[in-house]
Amino acid sequence: MIKLLRTLAALPFCFLPILLSAQQPVQIRVHVNQPEGSLKPVWTYVGHDEPNYTYSSEGRALLQQLGQSSRYGFHDRAHNLLTTGNGTPALKWGSTNAYTQTASGKPVYNWKILDHIFDTWKAAGVTPYVEIGFMPKALSTHPHPYRHHWPKGPLFTGWTYPPNNYNKWSGLVEHWVHHSVQRYGRDNVQHWDWEVWNEPDIGYWHGAEAQYEKLYDYTANAGKTALPSANVGGPATTGPDWPHAAAYLRTFLTHCVSGKNYATGKTGSPLDFISFHAKGRTRMTDGHAQMDLGHQLQDIAHGFAIVSSFPTLRHLPIVISESDPEGCAACAASLHPNNAYRNTPQYASYEAELLSRTLALAARDHVNLQGYVTWAFTFPGNPWFYGYRSLATHGVDKPVLNAFRMFGMLQKTRIAATSTGEHSLSSVLQSSVRTQPDVGVLATRGTHTVSILVWNYDDNSTTAPAAPVTVHIDGLPRNVARVLTTQFRIDDHHSDAYTAWKSMGSPQHPTAAQIRQLKADGQLQLFTSPKWMQTHSGELNLSLTLPRQAMSLIRLHWNAK
Repeated sequence: MIKLLRTLAALPFCFLPILLSAQQPVQIRVHVNQPEGSLKPVWTYVGHDEPNYTYSSEGRALLQQLGQSSRYGFHDRAHNLLTTGNGTPALKWGSTNAYTQTASGKPVYNWKILDHIFDTWKAAGVTPYVEIGFMPKALSTHPHPYRHHWPKGPLFTGWTYPPNNYNKWSGLVEHWVHHSVQRYGRDNVQHWDWEVWNEPDIGYWHGAEAQYEKLYDYTANAGKTALPSANVGGPATTGPDWPHAAAYLRTFLTHCVSGKNYATGKTGSPLDFISFHAKGRTRMTDGHAQMDLGHQLQDIAHGFAIVSSFPTLRHLPIVISESDPEGCAACAASLHPNNAYRNTPQYASYEAELLSRTLALAARDHVNLQGYVTWAFTFPGNPWFYGYRSLATHGVDKPVLNAFRMFGMLQKTRIAATSTGEHSLSSVLQSSVRTQPDVGVLATRGTHTVSILVWNYDDNSTTAPAAPVTVHIDGLPRNVARVLTTQFRIDDHHSDAYTAWKSMGSPQHPTAAQIRQLKADGQLQLFTSPKWMQTHSGELNLSLTLPRQAMSLIRLHWNAK
C-alpha cells in the first residue's frame, strides 16, 4: 500500500483522475421494461472486390456461416459483376464475361458465371445486393489496357470508362434484370437492391459527373423497364467528410430531384435508395497501430446531413455500401502494420462500437438507415492470417465474424441501457476513442429472453488493464423467481483462432488436427456455463471483468408461466 501511495505521489496531478477512475467498476444499467423501439439489423451486409471468390470452397463455407449466423439473414455486394474476362480471380479483380459482341457489333449475353455467383448466394440463403458494374471491354470508350495487375501498375484501367453506346449498355442491364426475374422469380428479385456503379467520384469512373448521371438514368430506366418494382439507387460515392465527395453526392441528388433525365427527357430520375461510403483511418503512432473510428463516423454524419437536406428524399432508405476502418481490404497487415487490427478481437470490438454509434447517428438525424456493408470476405490461396481485411482465412473464422454472430443473437426490441464507461457521441465524433477506452452496451429483449451486448473498445492496439464491470438489470417480470444466465465472450482467449494459431507457432501448413482445432477456436465460445440465478423484485446483479478489445454477450432466459 505504501509503495502504491508513493507511486501515485510521483505522478503528475493530471494523471490521477484517470488512474483512480480506472479502478472503479463501470456501472451498466439495463431496464427490461423500457422498450426503445425495434433493432434494425443494419450490420447484415458484407462485400468484396473479387466476385469469383464467391463460389470458391472458402467463399461458399463463409457464406454458409453468414447465412446461419443470424435470424436476420445477410446480403453480399461484389464488384466486377459485368467485367470482361474468363472468371479467374485476382486481388481487386474478377470477371463474368456477361457481355461481348460479334464482329459486326451484335450484343452477346452470357450469364453462366453470373448465375454461378447468384446461385451460390441463393444456396447459402444470402440476398444479393447487386452492384451494376463494371464496364465490359466491348462497351468501354477506352478499352486498352483493360485488365489491371494490381499492385503492379495502374488499378483504374479500361473497365472504369463510360460506355461507347448507352443503348447497348441499357440493353445489357435490361436483359440482366429480365434474366434474373426468370431464374430467381419476381418476388425475390424485386427485393434486391440494384446499385449503379461504385465510387464514381474517384478513379472507378473515368468520366465527368454528368456522364455518371447519364449512366444512372439509362441504367435505372432499363432496370425498371424489365422490372418496374426493381429497387435502383446510388451513387455509392466515397466518404462525405471529403468536400469533393460531399459535393458529388449533393449534385447527384439534385439531378435525381430536378434534373433532366438523360434517358427519358423528363424531370428527375427514379431513386429508391441512396448510398455512399464511410471509412476510418489507421496509422502507426508511438510504435503501435491506431484506428480512427471518429473519422468513419464523421463520414456517416456528413452523409446523413446531406440526405436530410433534401425534403423529398430524406425518407428514402440509406445504405452505406462500404463502411470500414480504412480503405484497402487487399492491403495486408503483414505489409501494412497499421492494419494490425484485422486478425484480432479489436476488429470485433470496433464493429460493436460502430454498430452502436451508427444507430445513434441515424436516430439523431431521423434518417432511414437500411444497412451498412462491411467490405470484408475471404481471400483463398493466400497465406494463413496474412492480414487482409477478411472474415475468415482458409475456412477458419476470425474474431470479427463472431461479433456478427453476437449481433445475430440480439432480439428485435431494444431496451434502455446505459454505461458509465461510455463516451458521449459528440466526444467520439470529435476525438474518436483515444484517451480512455469506451465500455458500451446495447440491450434487447424477446418474450422470455434478454440479450446484453457489452464491449471494451480503444483505437489503440496496446495492452491495458481489464475493466471491472457491474451489470444491474431491473424490470424483469415479478413472477419470475430465477433466470438462466449465459455469457459468450470474444477476447484473446475465447472465439479467437488467431491467438490459437500463433500459439501453434504460426504454421503456414497446419496439420489436419491443427486445422480442426483452429476451426473450433474460431467459433463463438461460452465464457461461463449456463447458470440459474435468483432474481429479487424483478432485479438481478452481475459482475464481470472485460479485457481491452473484448466483447461479451450476456443472455437471460426464463421459463414461460
